[in-house]
Amino acid sequence: MKKIEVFVIPGCARCGTGLEALKEIAESFGPDAFAWEERSLLENIDYAVRLGILSTPAIAVDGKLAFNSLPSPLQLRTELARHVGS
Repeated sequence: MKKIEVFVIPGCARCGTGLEALKEIAESFGPDAFAWEERSLLENIDYAVRLGILSTPAIAVDGKLAFNSLPSPLQLRTELARHVGS
């Protein structure tokens, strides 16, 4: 199972917008494909800096920064499809 980490700042309106739809895309690959985890940037700042996160929301897949801003549903689907089976 691949891990999707979504870095947000609690209370950030921009961070909450669209995340549910993106989570549904990840879930559409099946229950064993991806684990979705939302992480507070403030509580995980050292790890976020190591990943190269400069803003929120940001998304990492298997410990590698995939998006430094909120992707479109198509962008996320395309990125996750690259990870399925790898």
